Amino acid sequence: MEKEKLEMCRHSLSHVLAKAVKKLYPEAKLAIGPAIDDGFYYDFDNVVFSEDDKARIEKEMSAILNKNQPFERKEFSRKEALEVFKDEPYKLELIEELPEGEIISAYTLGDDFIDLCRGPHVENTSKLQNFGYKISRISGAYWKGSEKNKMLQRIYVYAFADKKALSEHIQKMEEAKKRDHNKLGRELELFTTVDYIGQGLPILLPKGARIIQLLQRFVEDEEQRRGWLLTKTPFMAKSDLYKISGHWDHYKDGMFVLGDEKKDKEVFALRPMTCPFQYQAYLNKARSYKDLPLRYNETSTLFRNESSGEMHGLIRVRQFTISEGHLICRPDQLEEEFKKCLELAIFMLKTVGLYEDASYRFSQWDPNDREKYIGTPEQWAEAQESMRKILEDLNVPYVVGIGEAAFYGPKLDIQIKNVWGKEDTLITIQIDQMLAEKFGMEYTDSDGSKKTPCIIHRTSIGCYERTLAYLIEKYAGAFPTWLAPVQVKVLSLTERNADYASEIYEKLNALGIRAELDNRNEKIGYKIREALSMKIPYEIIVGDEEERAKTISLRGRKNENVSGLKLEEFIERIEKEVREKTLNV
Repeated sequence: MEKEKLEMCRHSLSHVLAKAVKKLYPEAKLAIGPAIDDGFYYDFDNVVFSEDDKARIEKEMSAILNKNQPFERKEFSRKEALEVFKDEPYKLELIEELPEGEIISAYTLGDDFIDLCRGPHVENTSKLQNFGYKISRISGAYWKGSEKNKMLQRIYVYAFADKKALSEHIQKMEEAKKRDHNKLGRELELFTTVDYIGQGLPILLPKGARIIQLLQRFVEDEEQRRGWLLTKTPFMAKSDLYKISGHWDHYKDGMFVLGDEKKDKEVFALRPMTCPFQYQAYLNKARSYKDLPLRYNETSTLFRNESSGEMHGLIRVRQFTISEGHLICRPDQLEEEFKKCLELAIFMLKTVGLYEDASYRFSQWDPNDREKYIGTPEQWAEAQESMRKILEDLNVPYVVGIGEAAFYGPKLDIQIKNVWGKEDTLITIQIDQMLAEKFGMEYTDSDGSKKTPCIIHRTSIGCYERTLAYLIEKYAGAFPTWLAPVQVKVLSLTERNADYASEIYEKLNALGIRAELDNRNEKIGYKIREALSMKIPYEIIVGDEEERAKTISLRGRKNENVSGLKLEEFIERIEKEVREKTLNV
């Protein structure tokens, strides 16, 4: 079924759901019910649903569909619409927001249900009878997505053109549950959260922290190899800095502010990004055209005051660490340096195995919402045209996102979907032709004149916490050997072999191979199953036979079983995997 028709059917089904809920729970108040990628949802107030209600609601939906009731469009003036929906406060609010004089449409479903809606809809419910649908979950959701508003009850429904497609999607979602980083990351002891610490502030446990450390070391070394200069800047600054950059006027609601401007002489804020700090490295002395490009990178811890409704495991957090960088260059260097930033990002994605999952979004400003941005329309047109030309020259397959630019410039967002299909930005590369001027950043050109440089803001692997989340889901926790927090588990077959197992463990540990030792007096089958549950790449098992021959038995994740292997052979193999960063999963 074509996309537009599928969306129309899903939205029509959302009205069937709303009618079913009003029949079963007359006190319920209607909010909104849009189609989404795998079905639709509808928000309700003045009612609380339980898991037991799902079957009742689905049964009532089925009864409505079987009556072959028509969808009929009605049009009203504002005054008429306010009267029709006088008992539906959320519909009244939506009506009040519509432009004065606009014709307001609604749809009836049978003789006993009407809902505010632009449409379109199918002709009648008989067109929906072959659809496969199932209530997937019930959750809370703030009205209009703002935590300042009331929490409503949201019913999510899977909806597909037939029951086979529904069954396939449900199976896919069951697999997604197994891979969900929020669940799997806790089971594998990678991270945890604590209510009295706060939402969006995860605790990285030793294994999760080890993966982040490995990624950071790899990124910093690769950036250094490519000519980036490491800085280390403060986690906070006075409001004066953010006023120069424009963050105070355009991003203050997203910042953690320390102090009150009305009372305190100095007000500080935790940094939401590193750019105004790194600019100070450039401003430290006078610059010539010969000095450019200058590439500053930093492993930056940042703080953003995300709404609580947006928090999700490691993907959306309030404190995070990012591979941030700012490149200052001449206009004639801009395209080549942007290309190098993109090549670095692609190299990182390929190395960790996420390249095939990436999509590209050219995020532009919205000229109809000027207050969100600094700069003139001419500056924006120039910056966006520069980026468009670069992306076209590099054959980057992008889609356009209007209104999604940073307040100071357009950007290329490299995005990844999580297991539930929600897309978030992992890596960003931005062109900025405005902040350099705000900070008085200049260079002396070959003719002796003062010029303002261009700036590229970029991340190379993005937010480490978000990257870890995607890697957990990509590999279902079975990380490539070079990234695995524990690479080898050494298991003794009996207590007699404990010393030999310890000897092997010590040798591996001395070589920097991340090993764990299990010398417990437990059955070997139990110890193997435990190691497998933690998705460790290799298990070395030693018993009497191995100890006599000074060999090992090796088990790998890909059903590999090798006996009589020399330890040195295994060491050579695992060191090669780590050195080459093999994606052996």
